[in-house]
Amino acid sequence: MSPAGGANNSASGSPIHGGTITTRRRVADLPTTDFDSNNNNNNPCSCASDDEEADNPNGCIPSSTSSSCASHYLHHHPVIRHMLLRRKLLFSWVPDTWFLWIGDTCNWTVNTVHSLRSGRNIGRKIFGVLLFMAVVSFFIKVSILSSHVVVNGHLKIENGRLMLQTFKDDWTLAQRLVAEAHVEPDTEHPVPKRLLERVPTPEIWMKPNSDNYQQCISRPKNQTRTGSKTNGYIIVHANGGLNQMRTGICDMVAIAKIMNATLVLPYLDHESFWTDPSNFKDIFDWRHFINVLKDDIEIVEYLPVKYAAIKPLVKAPVSWSKASYYKREVLPLLKRHKVIKFTHSDSRLANNGLANSIQRLRCRANFEALRYTKEIEELGMTLVERLKNNSEPYIALHLRYEKDMLAFTGCIHNLTEEEGDELTDMRYNVRHWKEKEIDSEERRSQGGCPMTPREAAIFLKAMGYPSTTPIYIVAGEIYGRDSMEAFRLEYPNVFSHSTLATAEELELFKPYQNRLAALDYIVALESDVFVYTYDGNMAKAVQGHRRFEGFRKTINPDRQNFVKLIDQLDEGVISWEQFSSEVKSLHSDRLGGPYLRHPGESPRLEENFYANPLPGCICKRSQKQQISSLKFDQHLSSVQR
Repeated sequence: MSPAGGANNSASGSPIHGGTITTRRRVADLPTTDFDSNNNNNNPCSCASDDEEADNPNGCIPSSTSSSCASHYLHHHPVIRHMLLRRKLLFSWVPDTWFLWIGDTCNWTVNTVHSLRSGRNIGRKIFGVLLFMAVVSFFIKVSILSSHVVVNGHLKIENGRLMLQTFKDDWTLAQRLVAEAHVEPDTEHPVPKRLLERVPTPEIWMKPNSDNYQQCISRPKNQTRTGSKTNGYIIVHANGGLNQMRTGICDMVAIAKIMNATLVLPYLDHESFWTDPSNFKDIFDWRHFINVLKDDIEIVEYLPVKYAAIKPLVKAPVSWSKASYYKREVLPLLKRHKVIKFTHSDSRLANNGLANSIQRLRCRANFEALRYTKEIEELGMTLVERLKNNSEPYIALHLRYEKDMLAFTGCIHNLTEEEGDELTDMRYNVRHWKEKEIDSEERRSQGGCPMTPREAAIFLKAMGYPSTTPIYIVAGEIYGRDSMEAFRLEYPNVFSHSTLATAEELELFKPYQNRLAALDYIVALESDVFVYTYDGNMAKAVQGHRRFEGFRKTINPDRQNFVKLIDQLDEGVISWEQFSSEVKSLHSDRLGGPYLRHPGESPRLEENFYANPLPGCICKRSQKQQISSLKFDQHLSSVQR
């Protein structure tokens, strides 16, 4: 009879009557059919007979070798599904693996209790339960102490949720977030640093487009010095301030090449307005200077002993001369006297009309050979790092509102009568300043005066630079009792080498104006935007170097038209909006972009070579180079994504 039949036989085969009796059998004792076998293979839960259902209300016998059966069943039982739903609503902080583990543990406990009720091996099973509870307790303690972060002595709760941070799994993520995330105070989510880097640069900080240009100052192979006998020695007395001497020394390098002469390490001017006693070695890395140019010309530290006693021929070269002048007029004198001393070095070579090899040599001397001493370079870069402390862009403003410049130009606009008289007296007392009678207002209207500090501040504001912009003043002491007050009202974050550097750092620089000027040169060169308010020697040197370094943004104010606009603004003729719009339009093509150096009717009126070394040291890329550069930029952009 079928095992499910209504009457069952006892073990002896005698029928038992008196009500419904459930006969308990082991599963292994039940007859097995092919159908049952196949059914069991396809079902991960081994379901019992009707007799077994009396002891297992779930209708399924969990096997010790089939733990997945219990988990599978837990997920499908209506009660468990209800608990899972409640969990998603109320216990979303609990990890999925924890909840499944709790479910499996409960299921195991229920089965264990049922097993204990069966009365078999009670002592052994009680011992097993106690052992299991001890292991679980130990595991929970270790997990909480070693795998989770306790914040300020208790678990962190955020937005009403319990936040458990797994130390082992999240340490690497935390480090990456600290390194790459930038959280603004008022933003809810962090912005990865890589995304910030792809945020477009505001237009006010963007450099002009110069993708089609590149540096071209390499030495031609046939121009390498062969060690032929020198025609003589040139002693140079560089005159003027630091930047005037700098460009003059570069000219002397080129002149020595033209005449196949040996250059003695230049002497610097000690008698100019600044009376700085520094020598060449105090400001420039002289060994580097000699080494970089060794394949171009011979440079010696001192005159050889055999020539030291010879009285040199003293001569002032003609300004803005071409190579033919030195070959025809000066070279014969050098060969005859063997030693020539040039009393001036500034502007002694023409801006144009020279061989490409000579122009490139001037740039190699200026941009590669003339490196400042280690002490100057290091402090200069330290000042740059302090200005960029928060990765903010900064402006280097060459505010040429210094006493000597105002006296020389005769500009006394916005100064007191007493200050104006002091400048006039100074101009008359300097003998080599030829122009004495100057109409200050007429000169200003012609654009011949440096901007006042107030005019410079209004200019920057009109160009769109925010008042929070750090401004580094590239200049000496600003003249006038209250001159900088108007500037600071618009731009309070004003710095200089004296405010950025410590007293100890400036100890070796303070008495030496040329060394301080070298610090300013470095900060100006590295600035995000360089603005010069008067076209002096430093403005020429820095803007040319910035062009050579990839046309970094350099603003050259149109002073003549600007003073007309600001006077109209002050008189109420135009509104601020009109004024700002006119200023931006006026300077849209005065941002330091590439253009060919302007020729002039005479060498004196030409654009300065060192202010714009194009052509000569900057060349247009070939079409092939442009395509290669474009592909490289596209590849770099894809990698950064």
